[in-house]
Amino acid sequence: MQETEKKPSLLYRIIRWLVWVFYPKIQTEGVENLPDEPAILVGNHSQMHGPLACELHSPRLRYTWCAAQMMVLKEVPGYAFSDFWRDKPKSVQWFYHILSHLIAPLAVCLFNNANTIPVYYDMRVMTTFRQTVQRLQEGADVVIFPEKAEKYNHIVYAFQENFVDVAKLYYKRTGKKLSFVPFYVAPKLKKMVYGKPIAFDPSAPIADERQRICSLCAESITALAESLPRHTVIPYRNIPKREYPENLPR
Repeated sequence: MQETEKKPSLLYRIIRWLVWVFYPKIQTEGVENLPDEPAILVGNHSQMHGPLACELHSPRLRYTWCAAQMMVLKEVPGYAFSDFWRDKPKSVQWFYHILSHLIAPLAVCLFNNANTIPVYYDMRVMTTFRQTVQRLQEGADVVIFPEKAEKYNHIVYAFQENFVDVAKLYYKRTGKKLSFVPFYVAPKLKKMVYGKPIAFDPSAPIADERQRICSLCAESITALAESLPRHTVIPYRNIPKREYPENLPR
């Protein structure tokens, strides 16, 4: 792999070590499902647990899509409050407004030093796609947590679909069919489980492929969750804990 990386800052390395020591160790299963070629790994966000599990326990080199706002100091507070804490009761929202400002320097340090790819939601989205294809060509996997604030089922929220377009650009650049590997993070069980890969079909209309791949990934993640022992699912949205679902119906 070509050498393009800068050395992470000392502060980042200290924080990462502390998280490694104190965050519960996650057991990785289904690694045999990972294809030989680099792939897009599509998982449930599980609030902070999905990114942490991948950062600490991914079996191969990987880069994770990260909202670009979390990498810019002045943009962190607004994005963090809206994405993490907008569902909190109004009586305590003042606290989370303050917290969103307090975490800004830490977020900038973490997300600019970790193996991340900034995700833009405007005309700069092609920068995201080009960096993603570059990392794949270098031999790394790319991790994407595509959930949005719309319920799909009791395991995952609905997906933002345009991430599938990376496969079209990758095929154009390399002539190779990119695979999407669904995975499920179960913090309560301390597990991260990979499912079977789903190959991109470059001959199909991209709109059809977005829908097909997102649907298959969501259903596979759901099946992985339901194949595990009964446990509490940590949802994408930061809802009250009493509303957290279980993976299996009572």
